[in-house]
Amino acid sequence: MESLELLLGGLVHVAQPSYLLYAFIGCALGTLIGVLPGIGPAAGTAILIPVTSALDPTGSIIMLAAIYYGAMYGGTITSVLINTPGEAASAVTCLDGYEMAKQGRAGPALAVAAIGSFIGGIVSTLGLVLLALPLTRLALTFGPPEIFALLVVGLSMVTALASRSVVRAMIAALIGLLLAQVGVDPVMGMDRFTFGRLELLDGFNIIPVVMGLFGITEILTNAERKAGAIFAPSVGSLYLRKEDARASAMPIARGTVIGFVLGLVPGLGSMIPTFLSYAVERRVSKTPERFGKGAIEGVAGPETANNAYANAALIPLFTLGIPASPTTAVLMGAFMVNGLVPGPSLFVDHAAFVWAVIASLLVGNVILLILNLPLIPFWVRMLRIPYPILVTIILCFCVIGVYSVNNNAFDIGVMLAFGIVGYLFKKLDIPAAPLVLTLILGPLMERGLRQSLEMSGGAFGIFLERPLTLGLLSVAAVVLLSSSLRIFRTVKADSEV
Repeated sequence: MESLELLLGGLVHVAQPSYLLYAFIGCALGTLIGVLPGIGPAAGTAILIPVTSALDPTGSIIMLAAIYYGAMYGGTITSVLINTPGEAASAVTCLDGYEMAKQGRAGPALAVAAIGSFIGGIVSTLGLVLLALPLTRLALTFGPPEIFALLVVGLSMVTALASRSVVRAMIAALIGLLLAQVGVDPVMGMDRFTFGRLELLDGFNIIPVVMGLFGITEILTNAERKAGAIFAPSVGSLYLRKEDARASAMPIARGTVIGFVLGLVPGLGSMIPTFLSYAVERRVSKTPERFGKGAIEGVAGPETANNAYANAALIPLFTLGIPASPTTAVLMGAFMVNGLVPGPSLFVDHAAFVWAVIASLLVGNVILLILNLPLIPFWVRMLRIPYPILVTIILCFCVIGVYSVNNNAFDIGVMLAFGIVGYLFKKLDIPAAPLVLTLILGPLMERGLRQSLEMSGGAFGIFLERPLTLGLLSVAAVVLLSSSLRIFRTVKADSEV
């Protein structure tokens, strides 16, 4: 009951015209990012952080969150129309969505995706409302050892599941931890690894780092592919027949549950819920042979799971301060830029802000539904922009955006340098997400570790004496060990073939 009262207060707060406008702009930009292949939600959100820097923290996060879940839906349009997912989570939609488009039924495919995304997003947001306060109250009982152990758990999950190789993911995480040491020591107050550069006294600014790792990297990789103009077929009628509605009802319900549950697990990624939903629908179907040939259930279930996951992935971020995906890691960076630290203290120190943002998720999903159904023909026309023109606009936007944050050309150099790092990571199959997460969470982990050691007089036994801390560290060890064993078995099986 208390959560519902707080949510109503948040709805009143977010009903201000300016916040509604920010949510609308975020949904529109997010959908555009999802529509344009090769950008993706993480890169798009990172690129657009400077756009929100002039807004107040509430408006900034409302717009960025809308960009995030808008991009998760936008990838559906290209999956259905041109068999090219705008982002990875929409890849499975190509299997039946594109087949429906070839049969002249692109409209129903896009309509059921929009409706399913709306239902999944709304239900997941209500789940956030119900779980927020219980998880926050639990986390508020944590001391420095528990906080340190919790951050280790989050990073172990993301690191273990971010790549096919745990070693590569660990390399990225360690690089991020090393970069997190740059700046002023949080205890001693002395410079570390700044090499006389005043710009590095506060460490690496997260905005140029994420824009480089995601935005510039995508520009470089897509330029290498020599992408050209895209031409899409017509959409046709968006009308859903009665049999389409009946066939989609249960896949939407199952996709909502799958996306919500898996969104609570940090590090799974958005592809797993969509592919799992598709597999479930094919398994329960009485006519599985229709899948891959234009079955509307193959669009409804995965697309619902996609947006249910996107909203549910915000629960660990808001309540525990653990990003569940690269995009939520970028969002966490935006929180930090605005002087806010996601986690249990956020609900205590900035209650009005956090409930306004949660309420905006409900409003944003309504806007997304209203925005996308009538504007699908417009998004199709956007696909016809020649990629060389598009990439030039994006690059100029990146440079101007990074410079405008601190009016400092040094940040442009940082962005370009991390763009090259991200490009090399792509070539070496090293995931960028662990680097971003450890760069953001590294100072918090260091503070928790050093405060814990101060409490114990320098004895590491404090992590073994506290049951909750020991349990959390055990979970992290199990996650890393199980991932290593799984990959070892995969490599061994491949070598025997």
